[in-house]
Amino acid sequence: MEEKNLKTKKRKIIRGILKVLLVLVLLGIVIAILKIAPNYKNTDITGKTNVVINNNNITAHLKNDVYIENENIYMSKPDLENFFDPDIYYEENYNQIITTYETNIANLYIGENKMKLNDQEVEINGEVTLKDEIYYIPISDLTSVYNIDISYIKESDTVVIESIDREKITAKATKNTNVKSMKKVLCRTVDKIKENDEFVIIEKNAGWVEVRTTNGKIGYIKENIIKEETKVREAVEQKANTQKVSLVWDYYSEYVNAPDRSGETFNGVNVVSPSFFVLERLGKGEIIDNVGTAGIEYINWAKEKGYKIWAMFSNNSMIETTSQIMRDYELREKTINNIVELAEKYELDGINLDFENMYKEDKNLYTRFVIELYPRLKARGMTLSVDVTAPDGGDTWSLCFDRHNIARNSDYIVFMAYDQHGQSSTTAGSVAAYNWVEVNLNKFLGTQEEIEKEKVILGIPFYTRLWRETGEDVTSSVVDMKDVNNVLPGDIQREWLDDVKQNYIEYERNGSIYKMWIEDIDSIRAKINLAREKEIAGVAFWAKGREDESVWDVVEEYISEN
Repeated sequence: MEEKNLKTKKRKIIRGILKVLLVLVLLGIVIAILKIAPNYKNTDITGKTNVVINNNNITAHLKNDVYIENENIYMSKPDLENFFDPDIYYEENYNQIITTYETNIANLYIGENKMKLNDQEVEINGEVTLKDEIYYIPISDLTSVYNIDISYIKESDTVVIESIDREKITAKATKNTNVKSMKKVLCRTVDKIKENDEFVIIEKNAGWVEVRTTNGKIGYIKENIIKEETKVREAVEQKANTQKVSLVWDYYSEYVNAPDRSGETFNGVNVVSPSFFVLERLGKGEIIDNVGTAGIEYINWAKEKGYKIWAMFSNNSMIETTSQIMRDYELREKTINNIVELAEKYELDGINLDFENMYKEDKNLYTRFVIELYPRLKARGMTLSVDVTAPDGGDTWSLCFDRHNIARNSDYIVFMAYDQHGQSSTTAGSVAAYNWVEVNLNKFLGTQEEIEKEKVILGIPFYTRLWRETGEDVTSSVVDMKDVNNVLPGDIQREWLDDVKQNYIEYERNGSIYKMWIEDIDSIRAKINLAREKEIAGVAFWAKGREDESVWDVVEEYISEN
């Protein structure tokens, strides 16, 4: 009897253990299912045309649906702005969409099957249409504008867009395989590839290959089943310019001839910017060409010396003339056509755009002018540099510039770091104190303007001002760097001020107090050292003929560090 009870007790214990084990097994299965189940979640976007750009499905990020009509592929203006051209622009006065990209500028006439591409009118299949107050643009007609290939896969309702300057590699499969949503065997299948089907390789990683199928689906297959890899297209390399810029403006007015530089050499200089071109007053885009025979000789001299020529194009501070052009797209276009024609005529290396004294209200339109000029010059291998003043100044002197977007749409932005205290100043002070220059340069490079350091050139003055204070009356006169010693009395003591990094003098004569913050070798060296410290693109000097010749040794030392 006792033995029977013992056996019964053992059976109960075994059954209990088996129940516990069964519960644990079931719990394990549930946990496994819960872990694996998300891998099978369908994340496909259905009910709308999918868009793949450079092997990324961006459908979820579209602001408006893409649609197909008469075999034309339409994308909204906000989405083109987001993915291709942040500066795409509706020109209200002429009812056009204007878009730029790299070396191209295109004008699409709304409601018409044509566009102007780089000054050539071409027919297109689609036309810009307005739906629910949103412009839709036939991106399938913009392949030559945006340098893209575009195709529509009807079976999967997918638009595939590829930038033709990016590398493309294809391959084939050695056998039928499932394309997985993750780099896991146990996960959702997004597409199937049959043996010998071709697909695009996106990336290889840890035995898996991310691919794009002929249906435009993106997923993963095992690396050991691919064959016949083919590089269909090489990536177009963007060559970074590592050469520091050392520019000198060679100024002369439109009423005189270009200077004769024959026999001269500018040590430490690799770019010259002669003042060849200026807007004609109220000339509606006409440009005064002040090259002439002397300018031709100047060009020949510069090329013989190996200097790049970025000719200065100035508005001569003519605020009304400039405003008239900026506010009319066709006048902007005319002005651009004229300057590009002149740059080609004289085989220049670039244009230095020096527009100053503009209405604050024209700020965005001036940026448009830069945006529209840049691709025209870039297509010809020419450099565009744009001169701007320090941030946070007056409306027509400082707040008329959108520095961030100007820099984004040019090769270089030149910070004219001078006239901190200018002719109209009612207090005496430095033309370009080091601490003032540094603070403003930091604004260019920091969160205020957010400009890449590789695009910033620091403009340095070869002049200062002699200030005269008589009671409350404050006046000043410009003194070139080379003439400082001739202007100051010989017995005046100079005091080095470390915050402004300039020698300072002050003396009294005939009831007036005279002051000067001197630009000399030491102050120029300090500003060049600042450019070196900030690792910016280079330096520029205003202007040739005003310097002490010994300054070029300091510049040469800076440039030779490349």
